Amino acid sequence: MISVGAWLAAHDDLDRLDRDVLLERAAGLSRAQILTRPEAALEAGAAERLNAWAGRRRSGEPLAYILGSREFWSLELTVSPAVLVPRPETELLVEVGLEFMDGRAGQTIAALELGTGSGAVAIALAREARFRAVDLRLTATDVSPAALQIAAANARHHHTAIDFRHSDWWQEVRGRFALILSNPPYVRDADVHLDALQHEPRLALAGGADGLNAIRTIIAGAAARLETGGLLALEHGWDQAGAVQKLLEAAGFRHVASRADLAGVDRVTVGYLAAS
Repeated sequence: MISVGAWLAAHDDLDRLDRDVLLERAAGLSRAQILTRPEAALEAGAAERLNAWAGRRRSGEPLAYILGSREFWSLELTVSPAVLVPRPETELLVEVGLEFMDGRAGQTIAALELGTGSGAVAIALAREARFRAVDLRLTATDVSPAALQIAAANARHHHTAIDFRHSDWWQEVRGRFALILSNPPYVRDADVHLDALQHEPRLALAGGADGLNAIRTIIAGAAARLETGGLLALEHGWDQAGAVQKLLEAAGFRHVASRADLAGVDRVTVGYLAAS
């Protein structure tokens, strides 16, 4: 048998927080127990599982895939390599959606999320809409059937009613919406960071030579699916806000503006559809 302290020392090349999280999940130990009882023995099964997980983490696999879950907006969500791991900065999309709902208690709002992945944004919005007494009629799409399965399972777990549809962007979208949100692929194909993201689905990351292919497609089709005065909100890369603003303005959107994430980076750009 190996002790907690010995296992930590044997894998000291890994981030300490990652090791603690793995220990918590594999051995059922609290953070306090890990810190105060390094002499505690790990059961053989737990040690074997921990070693396997450490190897996966060492290869660069995200911790969320190893554990099978990730927290987003204080919600525990199932994730797998079929979906992008939800990032904290994407919570800004939820904030933008909630601001759109402010002052609309008792109203019905038709909303659409394009490229839902794990369902993180849609589920967070659906839950928050209840607290605001907003009747949110939410549709969420993805081109990946595997991603939709995970999103639907997460929605059931959190008791949210969302209409999930298999669609390549606008292909299977019908009707009009007051609010459309998306966190599309926006990493440039030649970006060196793609190598570090090899465990995540490239389909959800790579956005073409300039990273804007999916964003162009979304903006080009948005006018036909937005109600007059409706809001389109798009997450994008750290240096793409100016380009996205120009695309929205050229497509007839008004009151175009970018919102900064907690790191101070312009991460979401919004625009309202003007009357024709």
